Amino acid sequence: MDSFGIEVLKDDQRFNFEIIDYAHNKDDNRCKFEVLKNGKLVASFEPDSKGFMHICKNCGVVDEETLHLIADKLETLLL
Repeated sequence: MDSFGIEVLKDDQRFNFEIIDYAHNKDDNRCKFEVLKNGKLVASFEPDSKGFMHICKNCGVVDEETLHLIADKLETLLL
């Protein structure tokens, strides 16, 4: 398990999130990436075979547009 921070910009505001990257194991029911804000789970993402992120858990802490910005940032960092 690794963790790192990302920043996304939305409407001239900066939002910081912590990303936890779990070693991927097909037998595990956990998503590959968990996103936290101030220690609280925001969402989880799972990459498809081409590296595009899909939301596998939305905790309703941030809006859909922000989740898409987080996914875009993760795709950029990981490709």
